[in-house]
Amino acid sequence: MSGVAAPRAGGAIEVLDAGLQTTVQDLGRRGYEHLGVPQSGAADPIALAVANLLVGNTVGAAALECTLLGARLRARRAVTVALAGADFGAVAQPGNRPLATLRVHRLNPGDTIEFTGTGSPAVGCRTYVSFGGGIDVERVLGSRSTSLVGAFGGFEGRALQPGDVLDLLVAAEPVGVDGRPGGATPTVSWPETLRLPADVDPLRVLPGTAAAGPDGAARLKAFVATAWFVTPEFDRRGLRLESKQPVRSRPGAERPSQGVAPGAIQLAPSGQPLVLMPDAGTTGGYPVIAVVASADLCLLGQLSAGSPVRFELIDLEAAQAALAARDRLLSEGAAAIGHAVGEPR
Repeated sequence: MSGVAAPRAGGAIEVLDAGLQTTVQDLGRRGYEHLGVPQSGAADPIALAVANLLVGNTVGAAALECTLLGARLRARRAVTVALAGADFGAVAQPGNRPLATLRVHRLNPGDTIEFTGTGSPAVGCRTYVSFGGGIDVERVLGSRSTSLVGAFGGFEGRALQPGDVLDLLVAAEPVGVDGRPGGATPTVSWPETLRLPADVDPLRVLPGTAAAGPDGAARLKAFVATAWFVTPEFDRRGLRLESKQPVRSRPGAERPSQGVAPGAIQLAPSGQPLVLMPDAGTTGGYPVIAVVASADLCLLGQLSAGSPVRFELIDLEAAQAALAARDRLLSEGAAAIGHAVGEPR
């Protein structure tokens, strides 16, 4: 078939259908923003971390990020797998076995993962599929994440295509409860008492550079008080918001480009705010009215067209406390399932 790569020899996971957009992501690359290199990485870093912990990986191991539609994947050998994030109704074939999110499952050679769309995608638009050992692709600038805008990292710098075959860092078969490779997969699930972030209303924000002074403070107040919706213009670079009462920047508010990061909310002249996502550029001239708190970037990453969005203004101390609470959640979950958070391989 034209445009379909020939399957590679060996490997652990073969892509039969790549869905709408499936990429290899980890927690992103940091420290190169001054060179114009986007951070990339998972749009929902908490879901990525949890899926990884469940299969015994470190939080930052490379996994698959599926957007809106899941991929169809075939195991070439026995592997363990866990899913977190939006529920797209994953099943394993043969047998139409449900693959519930937030728990570990075993795939035997020849088994396939399919997404039926019968789950609860209303809680998000991205699901993360992690395999025991983590996906083995080359590190570029310290990360295995795919940069779609830069066409580097991940798997050949692009979204996956049918025929692609992925290797895992750990080549051995998963060990079963009896201690022997190939045995029954241990029952591991995320503790129900440790609730993962799922409510996207409101997103907590801090004041941006354009909120300085009386005029900026008034615009920030109006922005936070407005009910917004995500437009169909959304991807890994950013998403646009709309409202019946747009909050416009003052004429001539654009300035020479300044450094920006994922979560920055720019006020475009049209009055449609632009919220930056992991693949966004590292500089911009539109006024930055607010910045989404780091602890809520996972919620931002699950927004899609039509999602309602409200914002809550917090201070730096509250943002730091929220980030510490998020880290405790991961640490407590890792301890409960017997894994260490660890560092990315």
